Amino acid sequence: MAESDADQPSDTMRERVGESRTKLWLLLDADRRVIAAIPLCLVFVSLVVLGVLDPAPLSRAIVTGDPFETVFQGFLTAIITGVTLVVTINQLVLSQELGAVDDQRERMSGAMEFREDVETAIEAPISPPEPSSFLRAIVDVTQTRANALEEAVSESRDEQFIERTEDYVDSLTVNAETVGNQLEDAQFGTFDLLFAALDYNYSWKIYEARRLRNEHEDSVTDETDDAFEGLIEVLKFFGPAREHFKTLYFEWELINLSRAMLYSAVPALIVILGGILYADNPGSIPGVTFGIENLVWVASAASTIALVPFMLLLSFILRIATVAKRTLSIGPFILRESARTEDIAWDE
Repeated sequence: MAESDADQPSDTMRERVGESRTKLWLLLDADRRVIAAIPLCLVFVSLVVLGVLDPAPLSRAIVTGDPFETVFQGFLTAIITGVTLVVTINQLVLSQELGAVDDQRERMSGAMEFREDVETAIEAPISPPEPSSFLRAIVDVTQTRANALEEAVSESRDEQFIERTEDYVDSLTVNAETVGNQLEDAQFGTFDLLFAALDYNYSWKIYEARRLRNEHEDSVTDETDDAFEGLIEVLKFFGPAREHFKTLYFEWELINLSRAMLYSAVPALIVILGGILYADNPGSIPGVTFGIENLVWVASAASTIALVPFMLLLSFILRIATVAKRTLSIGPFILRESARTEDIAWDE
């Protein structure tokens, strides 16, 4: 017994993940600086509130102990270690781009061979150089091949085969048009390009095309078989292309992460060193603002600034890890939970 067509997963990633739009926006869409700023604001407000509610004022704690030096010494060590570690990991990842001339020639040959294979498959004299246009060209051709498949199957006497193929082509067409529009203005270096590519559910389309052909094998003519092969061939090119641009995007983001952490580490270190050297007694920061000791304001702000590099790291890693989780498999393998059941009878 074949599985129901109702088991088909949604095309867009927003619908497939089954999570709220707000959560998906936080993980993927939002500017990473905004995502870093949200917890930083919460930290600042929380520290100020705790400073107000604390029955023992911070100025008294400085007299009896040395909380500034204790806390900021920890921040100093963490920032220097963390920034060094991230930059080192970044260099290890980017070292893949370095190599002898023979390695570079091999990479170049592989890239050119892939482009030529795609040009042959999509019957184009030359494929577009921009990543967004390149992916869109593949998506557009899948739509063209799907229409050719529908036309070939329309000659069949198997009404169920015709109906299922029409549903399949309609679903593919809607998804292809949506993704094509998203890719039109997408620029490499922004998440828009990768997010549009993630919305094209190519793995399920490959699986469904093969399933249709195999389950209606008796109704498949040579013309129909060629139409299936033509569609599957183009769909198989989308996977490696998306993974290639995903890899390049990850490297791009790691570079941005390293720069952001280095830029934020300098003011954070200045604030930390200033706190250690000059905020060692209550008289260093006298006065009250809005009914709260200035010492509480300064301590809260300094601690928040010291956390900026870590929050930037967190915001970038959230996006990279989310994308990596959603694209672990290449090809017709579906790792996420779906509506499929075990009521599938395999042909002996």
